[in-house]
Amino acid sequence: MGFAHWWDETVVPKIVRCGCAMEPIMALRRDVVPLAHGRVLELGCGGGINQPLYDRARVTSFAGIDPSPRLLDHARSEAAAVGWDADICDGRGEAIPFDDAIFDSVVCTFTLCSVGDHRQTLAELRRVLRPGGMLLYAEHGRAPDPKLARWQERLDPLWSRVFGNCHLSRPVTSAIAAAGLEPEPLGQRYGDTGIKIASWMEWGRAVKRG
Repeated sequence: MGFAHWWDETVVPKIVRCGCAMEPIMALRRDVVPLAHGRVLELGCGGGINQPLYDRARVTSFAGIDPSPRLLDHARSEAAAVGWDADICDGRGEAIPFDDAIFDSVVCTFTLCSVGDHRQTLAELRRVLRPGGMLLYAEHGRAPDPKLARWQERLDPLWSRVFGNCHLSRPVTSAIAAAGLEPEPLGQRYGDTGIKIASWMEWGRAVKRG
């Protein structure tokens, strides 16, 4: 096993569990996750960080996918702790292993930054949503400050190698709109994470029409 493989399989899951559970990030999760209802799919469910935040009275079924075996173990442990029967499996956003138009809500928090194909993943999220269904999102992404955005682009190659394919400069709400969903932003701002270059946050919901 090479160093890069060891890093991605061993260190990155620990970074995700710690970094993605910082209080400024948890505050945004608490804004969007409880809005999920009906049949729910969570993209990037590994780590199980969101599971205690769901309103169980509003959720009829829960499915989640993640490509990391270690993070999936955490997600399954959290599901057991919460006490619900969850369909949690290996999967990637570019090829979601579920049928068309079957979910009422798709939850995607701090995940779009790290998928392999940003556009394809958003197309897949739209595909699995039923008409009228909602994508609930909270993501970090491309800063509105042009100077900072240029630095994000410069650092992206190194940053993504260290932090499990996480990208700094990907657009969030505009990319969701380009995928054919109708965003209803709940907020956007620089987060208090201590790393401004990775702190531009956008969160909200987006509806699939038709």
